[in-house]
Amino acid sequence: MKIVVLDGYALSPGDIAWSGIEALGETQIFDRSQPHEVLSRAKGAGIVLTNKTALGKAEIDALLPELSYIGVLATGYNVVDIAYAHKKGVVVTHVPGYGYDAVAQMVFALMLELTNRVAHHDATVKAGQWAACQDFCYWDYPQVGLSGQTLGIFGFGGIGRRVAALGRAFGMHVLVHTRTVPEGGEEGVIFCDRDRLIAESDVLSLHCPLTEATHQMVNGRWLAGMKAGSFLINTCRGAVIDEAALAAALNAGTIAGAGLDVLDVEPPGPENPLLTARNCYITPHIAWATQKARIRLLEIAAENIRMYLAGTPQHCVPSIVDA
Repeated sequence: MKIVVLDGYALSPGDIAWSGIEALGETQIFDRSQPHEVLSRAKGAGIVLTNKTALGKAEIDALLPELSYIGVLATGYNVVDIAYAHKKGVVVTHVPGYGYDAVAQMVFALMLELTNRVAHHDATVKAGQWAACQDFCYWDYPQVGLSGQTLGIFGFGGIGRRVAALGRAFGMHVLVHTRTVPEGGEEGVIFCDRDRLIAESDVLSLHCPLTEATHQMVNGRWLAGMKAGSFLINTCRGAVIDEAALAAALNAGTIAGAGLDVLDVEPPGPENPLLTARNCYITPHIAWATQKARIRLLEIAAENIRMYLAGTPQHCVPSIVDA
C-alpha cells in the first residue's frame, strides 16, 4: 500500500530515520506541503500521514476511493475532519503518550523562566551590569519560590499527571480540575471545580484538548478571576485562550505573566497582541520536540499502521469527542 507523509520535516529534520514506516509500504516523504499540493502528492495513497497539514472534506473526497487511513503524527487531531472521515469509512489514528515527559519539562521551563528570569539576568551580566554592581548580587525582578505555592492543572491526562508529579517534587500544592476524576483520587492532589482552580492557583497550567467547549475558554472573565500575582502556562492548544483578552490582562497587571508554547495561529502574524504583551514568554511549539519524544512518536506511528494493516487498528480517533 502506498504511504505518503505530507509534512515530515518538523518530526525529523534529518536526525531520525523513517525506516519503521518505509518498511510497511511504498513510502514518499515530503518535508512540507502547501494546501494546493496536498491532492497531487497524496493521490493514489491508501495511507496518508500528516502532522499539521489539513485534511478536510474536500481533500478526503478527492483522495477516495484509494484513501483508507489517515495517521496524525501528533496527539491533537483537529487538522482532520474526523466526522467526515468516519462517514466515508476512513480510519483516523493519532499518537498519544509519546511526549508526556517532554511537555511536562517545558511547562517547568516556562514556569522557571517566569519565576527566576534566567535569560534576562544572563543578558544583563553579559551587558556589564554585574561588573558595575556595588553589591555581590542584584535582581531586576522578584525571585519567586515555587515551594508552598499552588499549582493548578486544568486537565489530568498523561501530561497533567506528569506536571503534578513535578509540582509535588518542587514542594507545590496541587489543585486539579478534570472532567473525570480518577477512581480513588490521586496522592498529593486535590480535585476541585473550575472556579476554585482559577481563584487559588499561583501557577495555572492548561492540559486539555481543543473542543467547542474549550475554545477560547480562557477569556476576560477567567483571567479576572485569577490571582494578581499568578502565572498562566499553556502547552496544549493556542485556541483555548482568547489572545486579545490575555494580552490585555498582562498589560493591565491582572496576572503577573504567561508562558506559552502554542498560539491560535502558528506561526503568528505581527499583529498578534501577545508578541508585545507584558511578561509574556512564547516558544515556537517545541514542547513535544525532544529527540527522545520524536523517536517514540515515529515508533508509535509505525505500530499504528502495522496494527491497521493487520485488521486491528489502535489509537483510533473517535468520531465524537466529548467536551
